[in-house]
Amino acid sequence: MDSAPSTETVVQAIQTLYHNPDPACKERASAWLGELQRSVFAWEVADQLLRNGQDLETSYFAAQTMRTKIQYAFHELPQSAHQSLKESLLNHAQNLVSNASPVIITQLALALADLALQVAGWKCPAKELIEKFGNTVGNLPFLLEVLTVLPEEVSFILMHVNSRSLRLGANRRGEVIEELAESCDLVIQLLIACTQSCAADSRVQAKVYRCLGSWFNLGVIQGEAVATSQLLNAPFQAMHNPETVSSVHEAACDCICSALYVAEDITRYESLANCLFQGVISLSEPYHVSVAQEDIDKSLNYCRVFTELAESFLELMMAAPGQGLGDLRILDLLLACVGHCQYEVAEITFNFWYRLSEVLYKRDSTNLNTIFKPYFQRLINSLSVHCQMDEDHEGVPDETDDFADFRIRVSELIKDVVFIVGSINVFTQLFRNLAETPNTTWDVTEAHMYVMSAVAKNLMPFCVPSPSDESEVVPQVLQAVLNLPQDAHIAVRYTGTQLVGELCEWIDRHPDTLDSVLNFLLAGLQHPKLGSVSATSLQNICAACREQMARHFKGLLQIVEALDNLHISNEAAVGLLKGISLILTKMPHDQLAVGLRALCQIQADRLSQLIVQNESVKEGTRTDPTIFLDRLASIFRHTAPEVQNGQIHPCQQVVQEVWPVLSDTCNKYQADIRIVERCCRCIRFAVRCVGKQSAGLLQPLVTQMVNVYQTHQHSCFLYLGSILVDEYGMEEGCRTGLLDMLKAFCGPTFQLLKTGGLRNHPDTIDDLFRLCARFVQRCPLVILHSEMIDAILECAMAASTLDHRDANASVMKFLRDLVHTAIANDCDDDYQVRRDMVEKLMVVRGPQLVQSLMSATVFYLPSYMLPDVADVVFELMRYNRASFCVWLEHALKGLPTETTGGAINATHKQLTDFHKQITSAEEVKTVSSALRDFSRLYR
Repeated sequence: MDSAPSTETVVQAIQTLYHNPDPACKERASAWLGELQRSVFAWEVADQLLRNGQDLETSYFAAQTMRTKIQYAFHELPQSAHQSLKESLLNHAQNLVSNASPVIITQLALALADLALQVAGWKCPAKELIEKFGNTVGNLPFLLEVLTVLPEEVSFILMHVNSRSLRLGANRRGEVIEELAESCDLVIQLLIACTQSCAADSRVQAKVYRCLGSWFNLGVIQGEAVATSQLLNAPFQAMHNPETVSSVHEAACDCICSALYVAEDITRYESLANCLFQGVISLSEPYHVSVAQEDIDKSLNYCRVFTELAESFLELMMAAPGQGLGDLRILDLLLACVGHCQYEVAEITFNFWYRLSEVLYKRDSTNLNTIFKPYFQRLINSLSVHCQMDEDHEGVPDETDDFADFRIRVSELIKDVVFIVGSINVFTQLFRNLAETPNTTWDVTEAHMYVMSAVAKNLMPFCVPSPSDESEVVPQVLQAVLNLPQDAHIAVRYTGTQLVGELCEWIDRHPDTLDSVLNFLLAGLQHPKLGSVSATSLQNICAACREQMARHFKGLLQIVEALDNLHISNEAAVGLLKGISLILTKMPHDQLAVGLRALCQIQADRLSQLIVQNESVKEGTRTDPTIFLDRLASIFRHTAPEVQNGQIHPCQQVVQEVWPVLSDTCNKYQADIRIVERCCRCIRFAVRCVGKQSAGLLQPLVTQMVNVYQTHQHSCFLYLGSILVDEYGMEEGCRTGLLDMLKAFCGPTFQLLKTGGLRNHPDTIDDLFRLCARFVQRCPLVILHSEMIDAILECAMAASTLDHRDANASVMKFLRDLVHTAIANDCDDDYQVRRDMVEKLMVVRGPQLVQSLMSATVFYLPSYMLPDVADVVFELMRYNRASFCVWLEHALKGLPTETTGGAINATHKQLTDFHKQITSAEEVKTVSSALRDFSRLYR
């Protein structure tokens, strides 16, 4: 946008966006308005639109534009404009608050808050805002909103230091928090006055609770002052009152949860913690009222409060269970929520039970386990009830809806906590519940079997203390499942089949049951609704009973031949082939070769038919080559026999036989990245399967990869190339061909990255530098002598700022390994040559490399990616500490000292301390910690 548009033009575009019925016109208007918001003219246009206050849509667009410009493009304004912007926003707020929409109030409040955070010269903004807007009731909605979002924005920045939306350095954050803490008493006084003067205004009351919660979250409220005031009672009174409207009830809940969160620091907030405990315990009766009234929203709120109380006082429950703030009535409240008829309420408590079980596991105390065991028993019993499907449900369990997700989370939770109760005890109790209850409905039976499945694989380790239970109960359960009548509800048969698969380890210890289990699963494979679950269970049996299943290999092969005629998902089929391949691994080499050839031939024949038939590909159908490529990949991946040195690999011949089909598949579908990726994956596992004995494939494979890559730059070829370098890079006769492959890859890759941009091709970056790193690891002199090394290093420095985790990790791994070659294996004959080559690179590129690493650390990479940067920095110091000191000093001098808002990024002392901390580090952990702390000064 070359010039500022008139306000009339902007208003017309906004009206088109909201009111024109033509979708094409709406899209053009949206694109034009987006371009305006990104331009520097948006400041003036938004200011003028807010001053005009024409209508809701226009005012909202203007307020939202102003907020986003302050948040993302504040650097566009000179410091001289900051004061006028502040005054303009305050005037807009004063003019709009009397009749403005809540969404406009929120956007203006956020704009003011973000401005206050970024302008270092605006001191004590909360105090100034209260003085300006606190004397008029009509201004209260805006004042409470801005006092809410101001600490919220700071809390967000503290929790998301890697966010690019609003960056405040550590120094500025400290200043802001100190100023807000000084204003805290004034805010509390305002909130108390609001609760007294606007008690009947639900909108104001909700804002008061939100505001109080926001200041709690920031951690600047003095707990003693609030605990002794009437302000803390207000949200509890709101939650006690059954007539409280939902918005106020939820705001009160949020406020109490925020207070409970900070009260976990018991040494600082003891008085607050005691008041909160008494208040929350008193909410038991209101919770039961909400249950009786079937008010699910309020029940959810109560459950959140109970759960937050339990989370905050968990350590106190461990230290003194049943005493003081460790009162175990907290757990009774949670279990009451778990018993709610709606599973969404129970689900809120899950994280607490995870945490409690983790603490108990780490403490490994029999006394503590005994105390908490009854609560976990009640938990598991309640969860088994929640797992019940509707009695009128037809068909197998739906694995795609929300209830299925909930059941999965229940299963995962039970697996984590069952050690406290004992798997065999849970299994036995569930069985007895069914056995002792006459006329049990199918949904109850199915739910019990589902929970049994969650603990079935843990029966063997825990059955030692109760051998009688294990020997009596498990056989009865297994026989009951195997003898389920054909007219049993299909969901019961489905979950029963699942249970059989989960009992695989028990079956391995009791081989006399294997034949009857296999007959049961074979029948299930032929059932249209039980095929996939039967295949998955059969996979488990194959994996657990490998040696015993060897005699059934021919039968399994017949199943594989019939896979496409059975109602089995491809995922289940791939899993079954994995199980069969694990059996193959345990067979003698001659039998293994025969069996592998038969398994692979079935899939290769299907691929050959697709290539010849020339049908159009329909994803997920039998015309889709990826189905058979995935099956072949699973076979090669999991067939891993032990091979002695000098012994011919039993899979070698089969891999060579399958190669022509894979080659033809790659050629035919070379434009389809989905199919090519799966083909490369299959070849990868085939090469890994036989290792260096796949050398016969190297020349034709590399030739084909290079040829296809010239036309279609699929990054999977780069990845596959890294596998080949890993396998053959140390073989003298293969190095020239592998280097030629790298050269052929680099040209199209650099062109792609130049035209398409690094950020748009993270997979290519990832796989390219994975390939280069393999060269450095396996044959460093080959790549160091190559004329491409300088271009590769330059590309790596440019990609060092890419915040894609996998791509950046590969770049840093390459850089680290490259520098490491100059110091590794200093007794080798080629050590001095390697060091000289790296020295030649670093003399030219060293300063630029360190500058790139510092820029990436400060401006681009999230903190969790900095350990990879630290690895490179540490290797550079090990290589040449003196030179690195100079390079780092130069890089630090190039960093900005101030923000556009006038705040200091890093003082001279902080820069000096960082330089000293880095350059004196003797461990990479020290470097990583220093980088993380330093980055926080700028974000």
